Amino acid sequence: MTKIVRSIVALVVVFAGTSAWAADAQTVSAAAWRGPFVPAPYALAATVIRLAEKGNVKAEARLGWMYATGRGVPQDYAKAAKWYYCAAIQGHGWAQFELGMLYNKGQGVPRDYVLSYMWLNLSASQAVGDDRDFKARMRDAVASKLTPAQVAEAQHMALTWYKVH
Repeated sequence: MTKIVRSIVALVVVFAGTSAWAADAQTVSAAAWRGPFVPAPYALAATVIRLAEKGNVKAEARLGWMYATGRGVPQDYAKAAKWYYCAAIQGHGWAQFELGMLYNKGQGVPRDYVLSYMWLNLSASQAVGDDRDFKARMRDAVASKLTPAQVAEAQHMALTWYKVH
């Protein structure tokens, strides 16, 4: 083996052991793997898409992340927002947080600090410990961009959403 090939194989082995790859291995069947080290990103995406289209909330959130980061699919913030929304309305706290951040930045959706606050507030309300503190700080950072009336509106929207769901 040449030094270059050995280096590539070594990198593949290192990346195959990371938690991101390990998480992929746990959520995707063995059929989505090609070779002993690296999952085929498009096979992984196809599996996640199939599950998301069937309404699997974890797959919807994961597909949102895949579109937001361009992992296994072309980066597309509008599609990320769509899939985060599908998971968020089912109460998935991480998807609610990510959707709130997309509204804060105006990525894939129109920039809307009121909706950002609402989704971040819903996410923070179900988080615990340090995760709750982080999400509350992010929500409060968005609140600093709002008037008191807008904060009240966003809180009312979150409460109404919570009562309905």
